[in-house]
Amino acid sequence: MKDHVTVGVDGSPESRAAARWAAHEAVLRHVPLRLVHAVDWPLDPVFPGLGRQDVDRWADAALTDVTQELHQRHPPLEITTRCLAARPTAALAAEASDAALLVLGSRGLGGPARFIVGSVAMSTLVATATPVALVRDTDDPDGLGINISEVVVGVDIHASCDRVLAFAFEEAARRSCSLRAVHSWKMPPAYMYVPFFDPDNERDISRSVTHMVEDVLLPWRHKFPHVDVSHRVFMGSAGDHLVRASQGAGLVVVGRHLRRSPLGRHLGPIAHAVLHHAAAPVAVVAHE
Repeated sequence: MKDHVTVGVDGSPESRAAARWAAHEAVLRHVPLRLVHAVDWPLDPVFPGLGRQDVDRWADAALTDVTQELHQRHPPLEITTRCLAARPTAALAAEASDAALLVLGSRGLGGPARFIVGSVAMSTLVATATPVALVRDTDDPDGLGINISEVVVGVDIHASCDRVLAFAFEEAARRSCSLRAVHSWKMPPAYMYVPFFDPDNERDISRSVTHMVEDVLLPWRHKFPHVDVSHRVFMGSAGDHLVRASQGAGLVVVGRHLRRSPLGRHLGPIAHAVLHHAAAPVAVVAHE
């Protein structure tokens, strides 16, 4: 049974924020927290003159500092640590295999670019089927500025997204907050060549899509009757609408398909847009 939350720690401000968020999540789930630090050894020539003992001491100090801080915030929380000599992406993906959730830090920015998603985080995202949460260095779950009144989830009506919806409903239930489901649709390409477009067609399609979203959500409403659920259907870019919906949310949940391209595993355009521009932590859930 996957009964713990894992977080990558490297001593950076964003990884500390991720550790705080992960600890808060572990408390909500009533499960232990595992801190993982990975060093790709040897470091030369990037850090010439730095010995293995120096690296080990620095890693131990980073894990100890974070552990002490989290124990002060959450005294009952069970925390374990692991320091691995391996490539961070491979180590984090392996550690995620028996975890319920992997949490990674990502540098936050002001303005329209809210996230800087590093290569390790991006590579780890596509290397594991475990849900992964990306947290900015400004996302402090214990801070007064964090709004947990709403979880936002992107809904796909064209493929099974049960894992995504299960994750989103469970998160809303844990936080005792509302859930907002968002779906965007686009007009068929053929309508670009229609000289006189009837607006009634757009309204009919919107109503039809709305009914389909309601059908997708219905069994989950029954399973989580205490979660207050709303849904919005938009015409246009799904990524853009999810980014707008992230304003004021406590968490955004998006899916990614478990599939390979000739160039290897990758994130779809919607998840990619949300990861880089959302104004809240983002959880990416792999699904068929």
